[in-house]
Amino acid sequence: MSNQTKYSTGLTKVNDTFLPMIENQLINNGINMDQYSKQCVMNALSSINAALDAKGLTISDPSLDKNNLTTTLLNVAALKLNAAASPREVYFQIRNVSVKKKENGKDITTWKKQIEMGIEGDGNDAILSNFGRNVDQVRPFWLVREDDDFEYPSYNGLEMTPPKWTPKGSGDVVRVVYPIIFKDKSIQYFISERADVAKNLVAHIQNNMMNETFGVLPAGKTRYDANPEQQKKIAEKKTELLKKAAELGLGALDAAELQKWISPAWTEYHSREAMIIRKMRNNVVKKIPKDFGSAFVELIHDQASDGDYAAVREEISTRANSEPIDIKPEPPTEPQWQPQDESGPDQPRQEQKTETPPPASAKTEKNNVPDDDNF
Repeated sequence: MSNQTKYSTGLTKVNDTFLPMIENQLINNGINMDQYSKQCVMNALSSINAALDAKGLTISDPSLDKNNLTTTLLNVAALKLNAAASPREVYFQIRNVSVKKKENGKDITTWKKQIEMGIEGDGNDAILSNFGRNVDQVRPFWLVREDDDFEYPSYNGLEMTPPKWTPKGSGDVVRVVYPIIFKDKSIQYFISERADVAKNLVAHIQNNMMNETFGVLPAGKTRYDANPEQQKKIAEKKTELLKKAAELGLGALDAAELQKWISPAWTEYHSREAMIIRKMRNNVVKKIPKDFGSAFVELIHDQASDGDYAAVREEISTRANSEPIDIKPEPPTEPQWQPQDESGPDQPRQEQKTETPPPASAKTEKNNVPDDDNF
């Protein structure tokens, strides 16, 4: 049997294993898996299998995190992202991730292989076409360069004069324009500016600084080992660098002091412009309202499309309720009122005046009665 036949047979078995599992999970969340979603899962499995094969791995490899694989396929099915589309809508890569577990009362660190999913620019367009609220057509976007002639749209009440664009073909891309046709046949133009990508860059730098200690702690120590004073110093240094990045804008890409926390995809000459355009496109698509029809699909979209959101969510889930908060007890203070007439224990409650607070004895008796707000 040839290697290609073995590959096809193995992939068929994988499809038969994962497709029913993904379909059941979607149904349990109130989502029907249509034929196109199934095709997206099959294409994703083929692409993932190819990525694993390039690393000498298989889907049945014990080092591969199957839970992560299932989650990735669930994301693909729910968002209807096609790995076989051209241009590509979604891509996959293999990551080594450390996993901590307890054995015999001790923390043991092991390594797992995980599938990382990334949404390409055309994937966001596909999501907009599938889930855009009242969107009928997503027309080809405009890449407006600095030497082009461009006039912004103008408005007179509800009347709009469309933007005008005359391409000249030279200069950096300074804005992206998406013409969107809605179901009521109205046309709107959504615009994203190059300068706004600086906010994406600052968020990228901040995310990469998450575990940074800036030399405040000795080698081998992590930020989790920092005491309150050290945490303050780390926060001050982080704020200083992020403020500098915000002031520089996209000029931060060439700032030597910040290079450590900027990935090569942002800084390398051959990929820098493509990254900026991709972020401009993403910023446009985020502006356009979407209706996922399900909170489950909306959550999947937020996690899959926003790396910073996913990182923060992971940080919260990892560190939540893990640090005790020291609260210094305050000395007891005198009561703000003094009863005018100390009542005896036999005095009926109805004789007390409503405008006068109850005596100390009555207040003590009420301590065992829950407040109305707690019901």
